[in-house]
Amino acid sequence: MTTDKTTPFIYHDLGRIDYATALEIQMTAFEKLLTAKKEGKPEENHLFFCEHTPVITMGKSGKEGNLLIPEHLLSERDISFYQTNRGGDITYHGPGQITGYPIFDLEYWQLGLKQYIHLLEEVIIRFLRLYHIHGERLDGATGVWLDTSAGSQTRKICAIGVKSSRYVTMHGFALNINTDLSYYSLMNPCGFTDKGVTSLAQELGETQDFELAKQQVQTIFKEVFS
Repeated sequence: MTTDKTTPFIYHDLGRIDYATALEIQMTAFEKLLTAKKEGKPEENHLFFCEHTPVITMGKSGKEGNLLIPEHLLSERDISFYQTNRGGDITYHGPGQITGYPIFDLEYWQLGLKQYIHLLEEVIIRFLRLYHIHGERLDGATGVWLDTSAGSQTRKICAIGVKSSRYVTMHGFALNINTDLSYYSLMNPCGFTDKGVTSLAQELGETQDFELAKQQVQTIFKEVFS
């Protein structure tokens, strides 16, 4: 399928998948889109959703000290660890979390990288409104937060970290729906020591319909990136 004005991107649900396999899928789509763009051929933008098996990833600006246990102990807990080329610091991906990887040519939408990240945040903010939760941006920190004026009670519900080359993006966002938040105790999430992490289930006091949440986020992506 060729991306056009009626189908700006192709959606894929990868289900539950390990990080390395998802990264390979991302890289294949990323390199294919870059090549098509360079050669002036028809392009395909892709949006991948998945749930990862437990994994901690470190961005290119990450600090080793933000992982609070020795790396070799992660494997004993069946947690993978990867250094990545995305922006941002350290974060966790796992079951109950919608991890989204847009492989987008931003020039298709005439966007710069800063505008693109703003729109990713907008997708999540609109999604949270469906649940009567007020998502916010925080100056100097990408992602979507709750209670940004509450000091130590400020908490992140969605992390964002991207890479771009010739305005083609990869990596993306991680939205906590039913995520086991105990994994975040193994790190300083996104490098912060004075803020918390939360999930939709944590905020609403009960487990949420994960498949419904994925459908809702996908629908909002189509609205925002039309």
